[in-house]
Amino acid sequence: MPEISAPDPYTSTTSAVASGAVGAYDVEEFTPAEADVLRRYFTNLDQPVFALVNLPEVVKGALFARYSRSHKSLRRLFLEEFVDDLDISGDESIDATTGLRRAEELYDRVFFQYGDDSVAQLGGVHLACEQASNVLTKVLEWGRIMSYLEQSTRYIRYDERLGGRYRFYRDDDILNSTLGTRYIGEMDRIFDDYSGLITPLEDFHKELIPKRESDVDIAYRQAIRAKALDSIRGMLPAASLSNVGIYGSGQAYEALLLRMRASALPEARVYADLMLSELRKVIPSFLKRVDLPDRGEVTSSYMADNQAAVAELSASLLDTSAPPQAETMVDLVDFDPDAEVKLVTAMLYPTTNLAEREIVRQVQAMTVDERLAIMKAYVGDRSNRRHRPGRALERVDYRFDVLSDYGAFRDLQRHRLLTIEWQPLSTDHGYVMPEAVSIAGHTEIFERTMERSASLYEALAEEFPAQAPYAVALAYRVRYSMQMNARSAMHVLELRSAVQGHPAYRYVAQEMHRQIAERAGHRAVAEMMTFVDHSQEDNLERLDAENKAAKRTQ
Repeated sequence: MPEISAPDPYTSTTSAVASGAVGAYDVEEFTPAEADVLRRYFTNLDQPVFALVNLPEVVKGALFARYSRSHKSLRRLFLEEFVDDLDISGDESIDATTGLRRAEELYDRVFFQYGDDSVAQLGGVHLACEQASNVLTKVLEWGRIMSYLEQSTRYIRYDERLGGRYRFYRDDDILNSTLGTRYIGEMDRIFDDYSGLITPLEDFHKELIPKRESDVDIAYRQAIRAKALDSIRGMLPAASLSNVGIYGSGQAYEALLLRMRASALPEARVYADLMLSELRKVIPSFLKRVDLPDRGEVTSSYMADNQAAVAELSASLLDTSAPPQAETMVDLVDFDPDAEVKLVTAMLYPTTNLAEREIVRQVQAMTVDERLAIMKAYVGDRSNRRHRPGRALERVDYRFDVLSDYGAFRDLQRHRLLTIEWQPLSTDHGYVMPEAVSIAGHTEIFERTMERSASLYEALAEEFPAQAPYAVALAYRVRYSMQMNARSAMHVLELRSAVQGHPAYRYVAQEMHRQIAERAGHRAVAEMMTFVDHSQEDNLERLDAENKAAKRTQ
């Protein structure tokens, strides 16, 4: 991929009305009047990564929330839906695109010279990361202490083009190889087939679930659209572009950038440079170490070297001749047989002055009914899923080995208060055929896309192992592990089993809950998770929510 020159954090300027593509990225066009407004609040107007400045926090949050359901860029959303409601008359003299030179001697002395990392937790930035592939978004969303909001395949039609081209990432190394023409051609055909099924799947769901008199028209249409896009999202390749809104501290961004600079994925390394350039316009002191040879560079090299060494040993020591399992699977591989005693001990610990070993001894001597009484009192009467018990539930862990389609993984991966690791995305584990596509009679088109995806992946894998996952359709399965304590499990399983969710990740959440109760035998823990939804209704999952939202705006 060609280098995109990073502007100096203090003296850069941008061309606000440029159009076309810079390397792999489309450059949005703005009128001079639009550019005059935008440069007050965004650190550049012509690159896919930019920070939001000089705006109220609630506006930044609202922009990111709107981001997830729109195909438009954040800057375009700001112009069309937000700027008219703001008083911007006092900001004419601000130009955020030139960088923000500020007095930072104190931060330099405390943070850089003395290494007080806690200082870097005190400065936060809202960063828009646009035109990132679905491979890169998983890299961006790795950190635990950041907040993310990503475009949803449920609300974004990928037949809508960006700069006249389908919305997929064009890796420069691939395009300049003998596979370049094939890559573009196959991707275009995949998007053609996806686009051709949107209307037929909408019609199918309209016939299957007719509009009720009580349904708000716009809500019904949005629910039908979401259902249709859900049904065919598996056809999209992992190269599909997405926009991600990130909020994090300087410390969190530093950790993210060090990981990205160590990545084998060229897109991640180039994107890290773009992010660093923009972040330095806002919190330069917190990021001085990232590219210093004896600080950040040596740390990124350490990460990359370790990854390569373990991968090499894995290839030489593991026998991979056994065929991979092909069925969607949730496997509870590790749990604590003494969970009940440990949970009750943790619940009682803050209420007494006894040593923990003594509390354990007394809890072990209790009857089952006595322990259950304590657990029920600790959980209390939960009237909604946001009423969660305290940290005693963090005493017990569960580890699951999951094999699901990549689309479900995308949603589950974003949960941060757990440990998640995933294997490279490939076509080894087969794919999931959506029931709606099959019933509607479009199996042949879907299978054709899967075959095209697999063939392109295999062609790329030998020469471009890091980039080959771009070709893999989201319907293909990926294997990943999720380790979480009972408190985190309560949040994840109740949220992801909700009837509004996609069936693919609902199944994973429901199966995790069942195995906690039956395989681990932790029925009391499972019963605490009152709002895990095991219903199997096949309807317009989002319709009730869309109806309520539409009625609020009437």
